[in-house]
Amino acid sequence: MSIESIISELASIAAHPGKQLADFKAQGKKVIGILPYYAPEELVYAAGMVPMGIWGSNDKTISMAKEYCATFYCTIAQLGLEMLLDGTLDQLDGVITPTICDTLRPMSQNIRVAMAKYEKMPTIFLAHPQNRKPAYGLKFCVDQYTNIRKALEEISGAPITDEAIQNAIKVYNKSRAARREFVKLASEHCDVITPTKRSAVLKASWFMLKDEYTEKLEALNEELKKLPACDWKGVKVVTSGIICDNPTLLKIFEDNNVAIAADDVAQESRSFRADAPEDQADPMMALALQFASLDHDVLLYDEHSSENRRGEFVANMVKENGAQGLILFMQQFCDPEEMEYPSLKKALDEAGVMHIKLGIDQQMRDFGQAATAIQAFADVLKSL
Repeated sequence: MSIESIISELASIAAHPGKQLADFKAQGKKVIGILPYYAPEELVYAAGMVPMGIWGSNDKTISMAKEYCATFYCTIAQLGLEMLLDGTLDQLDGVITPTICDTLRPMSQNIRVAMAKYEKMPTIFLAHPQNRKPAYGLKFCVDQYTNIRKALEEISGAPITDEAIQNAIKVYNKSRAARREFVKLASEHCDVITPTKRSAVLKASWFMLKDEYTEKLEALNEELKKLPACDWKGVKVVTSGIICDNPTLLKIFEDNNVAIAADDVAQESRSFRADAPEDQADPMMALALQFASLDHDVLLYDEHSSENRRGEFVANMVKENGAQGLILFMQQFCDPEEMEYPSLKKALDEAGVMHIKLGIDQQMRDFGQAATAIQAFADVLKSL
C-alpha cells in the first residue's frame, strides 16, 4: 500500500471511533473503554477483548454530561462521558477508569450513576500507586492490576492466563517500538507527514487492536524509509501537553510551515516511551515494572521534583531533536499542568529554549488567537 492510502485508512479510523466500535461489535467482539491514561491495556488484549481509548472529541458539545460532571472538569473527561450518554460509545462492554488526576478520580462514580439507567457498563476502578518504584509500590500496583484482571475475566467469561498476558506484552512492546520509529521518521520526512497526518496516525492506535495497527504502521514506516531525506525549509517544534489532536489547530502549523520534531504529549509519545520487560516470570509484575519505569510526566510523582528533572527533560528534548522551540498546549482546568508551568518555564528559560503556551479545550471552535500566536512564534523562530 502507498503512504497516502495507509495514512488515509488510519485517519478514517481515528476520526470515527463510534464506527470502529460498531464494527468490532458486529464481529462479535467485546470492547472495553480505557479512559486516560496508563491503564494496563495488555490485560484487555489478553482477555480476548478490544481496548478502546476514550479521549473526548473535537466535534461534540457537552450537554448530557453536565448533569453528572462539575463545570471545572476538563473537557476530555466530560466529553468521554458525553459519548457514553449520547450513544457514540454506549455499546462498550465495560470501562476502566484510572485515577491519575483529581478529575479522573471520581469518574468511575460519575459513569456508574450516569449509565445506571442502561443497566450495563461495568466500571472498573484503577488506583495507581503514587510511589511506584519501591517494592511496596510494585506490590500495590500488582494488586490493583489483579483486580482489573478479575473484573475483565468476569466480563469476558473466561480466565486470563499468564501465557496470554506474556503474549500481549510482546504485542504491545512491538507496537510501542513501531510508534517510536514512526515519530522519528515523521520528523525526518515532515514534508510528507504533516502535523495533521502525524496526529491521525498516532491517534488511530487507541481504536484498533494493537497487532493490526502495528502491521499497518510498520508498512508505513517501511515506505517512509524509501523516501529521500527531507530538506525542510520551515521550522520545527516540540509539542507538549495532555492532548493535541484537533485537525483545525494542527492545520495552523502547516499553514505556517511548522513541523513537529518530537512530542511530549500524553496521548502520543508519553504513552509508548517505556516497554514492559519480557523476561519476568510473573507477567503481572512485568506490567507493574513498566509503570514504575515511566518518568518525566506531570501527572506522575517525582521524588526528585526539587531538581526540576521534568523541565530539564523537556528542554533537552527540544535540543536533541533539532527543534527551534516548544509549543505547550495547556488543557483548560488541568490543575497539574497549570501548577507545573512555572517550573517548566524556568527550565526552558535557563536552557534558552523559546516557547509559547496556548490554553485549549475540546470545545474550542474559534482558533483565531491560536493562529496569531503560532504565526508570530513561527516568524520569530525563522528569524533566529
